[in-house]
Amino acid sequence: MTVPPTDFAERADPYRRELLAYCYRLLGSIHDAEDLVQETYLRAWRAHSDFDERRASLRTWLYRIATNACLTALEGRGRRPLPSGLAGPVSAVGEQLDWDAETPWLQPFPGDPATLAESRESIRIAFVAALQHLPARQRAVLILRDVLAWRAAEVAALLDTTTAGVNSALQRARTQLAELTPAEVAEPPEAERRAVLERYVAAFIDGDVAGLAALLRDDVTMEMPPYPMWFSGIDAVRRFLEPRVRPGRWRAQQVLVNGEPGMAGYVLRDGVYRAHALHTLTITKTGIAAICAFQEPALFGTFGLPQAAS
Repeated sequence: MTVPPTDFAERADPYRRELLAYCYRLLGSIHDAEDLVQETYLRAWRAHSDFDERRASLRTWLYRIATNACLTALEGRGRRPLPSGLAGPVSAVGEQLDWDAETPWLQPFPGDPATLAESRESIRIAFVAALQHLPARQRAVLILRDVLAWRAAEVAALLDTTTAGVNSALQRARTQLAELTPAEVAEPPEAERRAVLERYVAAFIDGDVAGLAALLRDDVTMEMPPYPMWFSGIDAVRRFLEPRVRPGRWRAQQVLVNGEPGMAGYVLRDGVYRAHALHTLTITKTGIAAICAFQEPALFGTFGLPQAAS
């Protein structure tokens, strides 16, 4: 039984957000994910008369189209890394590194996947960065099986392979991912996480480097794509921040980045506070363990944020 065009559009739209998160995990780019989801719906609309509810659910059919579109897009592409995935930390502030301006860096994801009934762990920067090391089809298998909880037979049907092939790919993907994913950290209660974020934002606004440093763990890391250097250890991070975090230089607000507490930072230039970086924080019971500050102002619009602040 086919679905009428008006009914199809109305029934397909609720899956758009979860398809965006799925494509983002595969591609590592929110911009590419948005394009591929749009392409998925365009293909689905053109072929809606061929869709038969007796053969597959609408959700499964959309995932098949999205997966094929993403796998095609990934052919011949390298992975989207973070700076820490390419080289070791710099030994001193100001150290020069080779930088390929064309490097396709990993991008952040706006908001919280809680609305998708998925765990925050499945969208965190560290997890998505680790996914990029997997071959594309293994990536799809792992996301479908371990994140979305599809059955092996369902994944096999979607990928036109066998259940044994899915299970083999999943085992290889899990093994490689375990080697790449950082050990889980003990998180404080939600109220404490919010309090740490509030203090982090306030420290930037007030130019309080000491207050900012007090929030960091001794082994904190900080990276800032698209810049290739990154820092490890509280002393290195503090030396980098000291000349940059000054009273009156920043405006900032809280924002969710990859489901984690984050900050949208605006820096003063030519008398205007302009969009500068989106910070995502890994907050543990012993302090902030990692900062990833995406210095790509064009991403602010994706997060529903203005390009300037008052």
